[in-house]
Amino acid sequence: MDRQSSQPTLQTIAVVGLGTMGTGIAEVLARAGREVVGIDISESAARRAAASLAASTARSVTRELITEQERADVLARFRTFTDLAAAAEADLVIEVVPESYEVKQQVFRELDAIVRPDTILATGTNALSVTRLAAESQRPERVLGLHFFNPAPAMKLVEVVSCVLTAPPAVEAVTELARALGKEPVAVGDRPGFVADGLLFGYLNQAAAMYEAKYASREDIDAAMRLGCGLPMGPLALLDLIGVDTARTVLEAMYTSSGDRLHAPAPILGQLAAAGLTGQKSGRGFYTYEAPGSSVIVRDLQTPPDGSLLGTGRPVSSVGVAGSGTMASGIAQVFAQSGFDVVLAARSQEKADAAKAAIGKSLGRAVSRGRLTEEAAAQTLDRITPAGSLDAFADVDLAVEAVAEDLAVKQELFAALDKVCKPGAVLATTTSSLPVIAVARVTSRPQDVIGMHFFNPAPAMKLVEVVRTVLTADDVHATVRAICTKVRKHPVDCGDRAGFIVNALLFPYLNNAIKMVEQHYADIDQIDAAMKLGGGYPMGPFELLDVVGLDVSLAIEKVLHEEFRDPGLAPSPLLEHLVAAGCLGRKTGRGFREYAARR
Repeated sequence: MDRQSSQPTLQTIAVVGLGTMGTGIAEVLARAGREVVGIDISESAARRAAASLAASTARSVTRELITEQERADVLARFRTFTDLAAAAEADLVIEVVPESYEVKQQVFRELDAIVRPDTILATGTNALSVTRLAAESQRPERVLGLHFFNPAPAMKLVEVVSCVLTAPPAVEAVTELARALGKEPVAVGDRPGFVADGLLFGYLNQAAAMYEAKYASREDIDAAMRLGCGLPMGPLALLDLIGVDTARTVLEAMYTSSGDRLHAPAPILGQLAAAGLTGQKSGRGFYTYEAPGSSVIVRDLQTPPDGSLLGTGRPVSSVGVAGSGTMASGIAQVFAQSGFDVVLAARSQEKADAAKAAIGKSLGRAVSRGRLTEEAAAQTLDRITPAGSLDAFADVDLAVEAVAEDLAVKQELFAALDKVCKPGAVLATTTSSLPVIAVARVTSRPQDVIGMHFFNPAPAMKLVEVVRTVLTADDVHATVRAICTKVRKHPVDCGDRAGFIVNALLFPYLNNAIKMVEQHYADIDQIDAAMKLGGGYPMGPFELLDVVGLDVSLAIEKVLHEEFRDPGLAPSPLLEHLVAAGCLGRKTGRGFREYAARR
């Protein structure tokens, strides 16, 4: 067989299973000029698929994206059937039936007796072994995985999954098809979850476990990851969209393969699935929805009460910010822009003046971009008083520290604040990984101490993690929640444990991405592309690691491992080696990637 004949043009394609994913794949294929044979044992499912394509193409005509003739051509290319025999002349068959070996193997056995010898058989699984499915087929060299992401018309990523039995020409043919469809194909090997879901579902599982442990509310967990990481959806809302039962199936397959406790499904997933509370499709999962199939969330017994029930906080008119770095100056700017008088204290008057000058430049950029008037910028800067000593905090109502992420340094500072600040002043730390109680205990007033974790850059990022210790007073908590709202930030409550919400969920995901590279499963470009295109992440994990700093990332991962003692949280040796070599990311010009020197 020559190369031309071994790489057939995949013109007629059968899609078996016309649920949401199958219907989406069929639409993509029909719009791209392929003849599509849609097959489902349910006549109603077939009718819904045809109606869905008719509706989506009608919207395209209304928006003048296609003509009426083009719409008619697309609809003519899509035919539906209820019998697998309709796949007889297909060049490629894509199955997207339920995630069950028994169901998928039955489909493959029947297809073996129907399709041509050169037909490629693709499974749309994201959890089951492609190798196992191929081994059961009479033509294992023609079996591979073709994993689209939901919604298929919108999502660019397609994972092309080959196993030890797959013939390279089959992989080449479907890869070319994916490109012709306007998708970004990523070649991966056969392991549960592949790249995108392999990283995504571990993160979702940890979020479910965090909620189950009552560490934070579902709303706060979801808001933290949306606002702190720029994700399109929070993890619990995403689990409801995917389907709690589907997520549990994927995690079971991953745990069977990896033995990693991070992949062992959180018990709450099994409990919800057993109760039929599978998410949006059933009308209830982690959240309650308007109706089965609806995405509109309605109030239920778990919905948090109105914030007014928190009680009365303490009055705050003046704020002290300790530190001179980017975070300290950003926090000072946030408070000053919201009308607070701010004392910005550094280790010397010179450093404090330089920090105020940096705020002036930041405000100037906001003016040049039309986000702020010159008058407002000048008023903001006038509210900031630089000081070379913490003694200037004598009259502040709230003191916020933003110094080095070093426990000894913070404890020394809080001991000083305890002596300087007036009785009743709230003392807040911006730590992202250290125990808040450890700094509270060096003071004579631990009830006044709380975590107030801003995200960098503070003027732009909307999230603040509000971290109560077991000793934090109720009115201190109420004060900080109210202050966050006044400075137009979104507060989320969490307890005093390593990583709080965002870092506790983010850094195990980043660590697992590094382990994929260590295991030679995928390279950094493939993984970054998979998470941006398949998961909707604003940055791939290796882009993010290089921006955060590999040394900072390693320090956080060590804290998480030490706190939770889970072997799966042990920092990747590759990360440790890069840090030891001084490859810390963008700030040193080299991390996981190399960067041009800054002029």
